[in-house]
Order: sequence, then C-alpha cells, then structure tokens
Amino acid sequence: MRLLIVEDEKRLALSLAKGLTAEGYAVDVVHDGREGLHRAGEGTYDLVVLDIMLPGMNGYRVCAALRAAGHEVPILMLTAKDGEYDEAEGLDTGADDYLTKPFSYVVLVARIKALLRRRPGAGASPVRVLGDLRVDTAARRVFLAGEEVTLTAREFAVLEQLVLRPGEVVSKGEILEHVWDFAYEGDPNIVEVYVSALRRKLRADLIRTVRGAGYRLEAGR
Repeated sequence: MRLLIVEDEKRLALSLAKGLTAEGYAVDVVHDGREGLHRAGEGTYDLVVLDIMLPGMNGYRVCAALRAAGHEVPILMLTAKDGEYDEAEGLDTGADDYLTKPFSYVVLVARIKALLRRRPGAGASPVRVLGDLRVDTAARRVFLAGEEVTLTAREFAVLEQLVLRPGEVVSKGEILEHVWDFAYEGDPNIVEVYVSALRRKLRADLIRTVRGAGYRLEAGR
C-alpha cells in the first residue's frame, strides 16, 4: 500500500515515514498543503495522513478540495489542537479519522490499518489462496504447501502487488509506484532483483515474466 504524509514538522514526518516503511508501506512525504493537494490529487495513494496546520493551505482546505474533486482516498487528520469543535470540523470536511498530537505511534498504525480495511473492496478476506500458495495480507504471512516462508517487508510488498491481481500482468512501473516512493531514483531493475528473490524463496514457476509487459502470478500446483 502507498501512503502520503502531509506534515510540516519535518522530524515528525520523516520519523513516521521511516516507521511506516518498516511496516511494509511505500511512503511519500511533503511538507506543504498545496503540494499535498497536488500529490493526493494524482489518485495513486491508498491513504493520506494529513496535518491540519500547514503552510500554503491548511489541512481542512486540502481535505475539502479532495472531496469536492471526487477523491475518496481515506484521510487521517493530525493536529496539535484539542477539542470537539476541531474534530467535528475535520470530519465535516470529509476526513475519515482524527488523531490529536502527541499520539502513540502504535495507535497511528492501528488507525491506518483500520482505515485501509474500510476501503471499498477491502471487505474481502485478507487471505489469498492460489493453489498451494497462501498469502495473508493482514498478518503479512506467506505459506507454500503448508510451510511458512519468511520474506522481508519489501519482498512481501512486491508479492502483494501480484497476489492482489492473480492471473493479470502487473507492470514493473506499477510495482515501483506502489512499493518504492516517488523520490526513488535508483535502477528500475531493482524490481527484477526482488522478483528473483521471491522465485528462490517460493518457486520459480509461480511468477512468470511477460516480456515487455511485466509479471504475472500463476496459480500454484
């Protein structure tokens, strides 16, 4: 899943990004309301963590503008304010949840996971089974022929992009977009490195390369 953090407190934003990346999310960070609106408006994010007090455009206006444009991305608002009025104002502009600073990182992650589960289509079972491959996207566990396979967070994220679209071709660009952040300027062939690692840990015939198009997860035996 790809998350956008719009937060002008740079140390907090980078700390959150580091923690959420370790959780297996692809995370982008911006520190200005207008840039946050531009990024979120591109429609490539699964959730936005949005501070209220921002330079350029405050979080209320960013949220309202996104909803007015028809964007339904889940929005978790952050603020240093405290009070029922502030919470009501945030929710009235279209936010899905509200968290007051200072907050527990564990609570933040729990709120994010809860919002992601509530997305349209997210009510389906988090466990995907393809032949002898079983992937629990909620618990982030993978089993092959009944044996658990240990993957790194990034390996799991790549596999997740394939398992959510079984039988479909997923391009290298789509995987890069959802697993690495927008600031990634390294070799795009990094995707091939992780696909190769997955083939070694799982089974070579599970992930088929479609030349010039991308990768397709095949049904296991």
